[in-house]
Amino acid sequence: MNANYESVQSAALYPDAFHVAAPAEPVGRGVWPRQLGVFIRQGAAAPARELAVGQFGLVPRWVKSASDAKLRSTKLAYARSETVTTSSNFREAWLAGQRCIVPMMAFFEDDWRSGKAVPTRIARVDGQPMGAAGLWERWTGAGGEVIVSYALLTVNANSHALMQRYQPPGNDKSMPVILNEGAFDAWLGAPVAKAQEFMRAYPATQLTANPVEKKR
Repeated sequence: MNANYESVQSAALYPDAFHVAAPAEPVGRGVWPRQLGVFIRQGAAAPARELAVGQFGLVPRWVKSASDAKLRSTKLAYARSETVTTSSNFREAWLAGQRCIVPMMAFFEDDWRSGKAVPTRIARVDGQPMGAAGLWERWTGAGGEVIVSYALLTVNANSHALMQRYQPPGNDKSMPVILNEGAFDAWLGAPVAKAQEFMRAYPATQLTANPVEKKR
């Protein structure tokens, strides 16, 4: 998968679509691994939600140093739902119920059907923001340094009517887990044993794909 997505820029969309206050500081339009983005997690008083700032690319608790954390995070922006319960990188966050929602307007994939990679923006047909399922983590170094981070969960898309067109030929296809708005609180508060039930591909009929000149 391509490693970037388009964040929600309109402050009004955060309370309207996600029932949280907009970020205090603007978020970059294109969010890449090791950059700061925002995610929504369950607040102290469930089912309240809270917006948090973190690094895109999860840092597991067992990482020994901040420098190692930065190196690993570029490869840990996505967690496969098929292996999240067994992966040493994501298992602790999953079992601890540290689930989150990542607000986005679109994600990007390369269309290889022409033989060349054509960057493509994939968004909802109605233009509304999407809430992608994710995991978050809090890493604390020996010197007290803290890194809050998050990753997007993905689901297999080999048979998806839209997403099977993308990513390099011969590779398994995948896509972010896009949640229905009515499932946000259920996802954040579900028992761990029920969390896998949310790992579903978003309907192709509700997505639109358009080539872009460059990845934002």
